[in-house]
Amino acid sequence: MTGSAHATIAGPRRDTARHGHQGLARHRADALLVTVAALFTLAQLLLVRPGMGLGWDETVYVSQNSAHAPAAFFSAPRARGVSLLVAPVTSWSSSTPLLRVYLAVLSGLALFLALRAWRGLFPVRVLALAGGLFASLWVTLFYGPQAMPNYWVAVGALAAAGHLLRARADRSDRAALWGLVASGALMAWMRPMDAVWATLPLLALALLRRLRRPLAALLTGLAAGAAEWVIEAYVSYGGLARRLSDGSAIQGGLGWHLALTDQVRSLGGRTLCRPCTGALPNPVVTVWWFVLPLLALLGLVLAVRARRRAATVVPLACAATAAFPYLFMIGYAAPRFLLPAYALLAIPAADALLHLATAPPRAWRPVAVTLVTLGLAAHVTVQLAVVRHLVRRTTADHAAWARTAAELHHLGVTPPCLLTGDEALPIAFYTGCASADTAGPNANSTDTAIAATARSGPVAVLVPQGSRPPAYARDWPSAPFQGKRLYYAVPGGGS
Repeated sequence: MTGSAHATIAGPRRDTARHGHQGLARHRADALLVTVAALFTLAQLLLVRPGMGLGWDETVYVSQNSAHAPAAFFSAPRARGVSLLVAPVTSWSSSTPLLRVYLAVLSGLALFLALRAWRGLFPVRVLALAGGLFASLWVTLFYGPQAMPNYWVAVGALAAAGHLLRARADRSDRAALWGLVASGALMAWMRPMDAVWATLPLLALALLRRLRRPLAALLTGLAAGAAEWVIEAYVSYGGLARRLSDGSAIQGGLGWHLALTDQVRSLGGRTLCRPCTGALPNPVVTVWWFVLPLLALLGLVLAVRARRRAATVVPLACAATAAFPYLFMIGYAAPRFLLPAYALLAIPAADALLHLATAPPRAWRPVAVTLVTLGLAAHVTVQLAVVRHLVRRTTADHAAWARTAAELHHLGVTPPCLLTGDEALPIAFYTGCASADTAGPNANSTDTAIAATARSGPVAVLVPQGSRPPAYARDWPSAPFQGKRLYYAVPGGGS
């Protein structure tokens, strides 16, 4: 056989071997990311008990497509993405454990896809560590299996940044373009305004670099996700400007508010810090919050040295814009608001941690690895302690709502029925009733309308002990329960 024939045969063999090695490497990378996502799902199921009842905001989202209770009032800032996300379960089942398992599995899958969007931009070990850093935060573990929008904005923002960078590097990457459409739609579907803030740097980069197809893909996704919210603004809220104005008012009026200290106060396990007063948590609980941006900045320095600035600057910029309104424009705090920023910061932070562990000379490397490992172990231990405490407290609070619902059933307040007053919205869901409010962000009725309803069906008013009931309920029977007094009217039931 001639030399040219040998070369002809050897060439395809080398190409086949190279493609085989690349395919094996991709499978190994996917397997590592799948492992991280699976551990995240398992941790949710073990730590955030599937039997933990639904929270206040969850009852609003779930009730929109629920066979268990009538739809609760849907205020201007909310979007229907969560309600549609959980509809495959809530439309036919009232099982909270089933819903928690469904969301835990789905959130694990979403984390895998968001990390996979960065494959090729960073080594897989960086992506796996980034996923672990984000997934191990108590706020991520707590909200992953909940019917709440912030986690989904976070994974959407993480995926969108990765897909745009891939589309920038390879103009023929159609998968990245479709990923931009999907991630943009997911964010806007869940929280349209958060989607805008999180994608501002991506839109700016696409415009400045004339990335026409990625820009069109991202805009298409955002428009598709926000379309229902915008249409609903004109159908039910008096127009888009009115809905935005009402949403701002419900959030206390958007403007210059320095909420940095409020966010730190909430890190001890406060799901809502409004008003945000009291002592700061133990520094052991909050130290990660200050270390994370420092690690991310170190990641930026490393990226500049390695001449891969875009892959680090983009997530840093998106994290900054996503966090800005919640750090400087509202007068209260909730840890879940910053989930998109934490997800985006995790990439450069993981890159920095691996550098700290591997950069020292060989003789000192075991010491560096040990110190980084101990630091991560201490961090995870603190996060798990916070989430366990929070789950115990939250479960007890939700059980109190369930006991109030059982007492209402005992008094004859059974569906179809109406609840109003203190904590009426979540308790109404537990009872299977509609809810009504005459003032505040959930106002959807009047005293006259509630009194008229009481003449034809069961109605209850929940009043804090020591407070007076509304005028229409002062002659109703009442009973003390769970720190409240229940005034109730049951037509035909002796009230």
